[in-house]
Amino acid sequence: MTLHRERRVRLVRTHGELRGQGADFATPDNARAVVMTMGALHDGHAALIRAARKEVGESGVVVVTVFVNPLQFGANEDFGRYPRTLDADVEVAREAGADIVFAPSVDEVYPNGEPQVRVSAGPMGGVLEGASRPGHFDGMLTVVAKLMNLTAPDAGRHTAFFGEKDAQQLALIRRMAADLNLRVTVVGVPTVREPDGLALSSRNRYLSASDRGTALALNRALRAGAAVVSAGARAVHDAASAVVAEAASATPPLELDYLALVDPATFTEVPEHYSGPAVLAVAARVGTTRLIDNVPLVIAGARS
Repeated sequence: MTLHRERRVRLVRTHGELRGQGADFATPDNARAVVMTMGALHDGHAALIRAARKEVGESGVVVVTVFVNPLQFGANEDFGRYPRTLDADVEVAREAGADIVFAPSVDEVYPNGEPQVRVSAGPMGGVLEGASRPGHFDGMLTVVAKLMNLTAPDAGRHTAFFGEKDAQQLALIRRMAADLNLRVTVVGVPTVREPDGLALSSRNRYLSASDRGTALALNRALRAGAAVVSAGARAVHDAASAVVAEAASATPPLELDYLALVDPATFTEVPEHYSGPAVLAVAARVGTTRLIDNVPLVIAGARS
């Protein structure tokens, strides 16, 4: 049973057009939810949109942004080949319950060229993904802050939904919203996986059949770590590492970037005798495709 009536999605390209939609969607509490994407929408994005619709109800407004943000791609990353499938994206958004797809151009988002003033990700932005992709999180937070402002209602509830697959990104967005007193509630939605366990990602389409076979080691590593949480942090890391090490000999090989057990608030690695909430995170390259995945855990106290 769907949570929404049949909807006609409105595709808008400018902030002016977006603001012009306000009168058509006026409601008593003016609730608006936004799902920010870079397009190439899949079932993971659809889950975010459905969660947004559930949050605001039938009378609220769900906005999906589609913008491939150049600020968060490094010089040797895949900005040029990142999939752009706007027509299909609009249909996915409609079926999942969106009202508006906001798909601005680079000039619309950055009318004065690359912004001189940007949001700094701070210490958390320099570890794991931030260490592997310098400047990535500054660019991500800058565009998220802009899109939060551009999509916010003039008054009323404003909620933004992000996937837990990008756990470090989600933690940084929550910290930015708190530190900068942004008038938005940030909600995380659990990772959606394909039947074989691979976390849904727009980059999965780059994987060949053999690449995919190797990539499944990421989820196996996370599950191996999660299976031994009662034995402590060291056991979790060792169990996941063993799976990753084996996949390094696969064809094609899994080229590990990092495997880390981290504090979910800071994304710094937890000590061996740590107990409490944690995130087991992994990033690796298979062929030409870089993939990330993670699982939230609660680590038991170390045993003597």
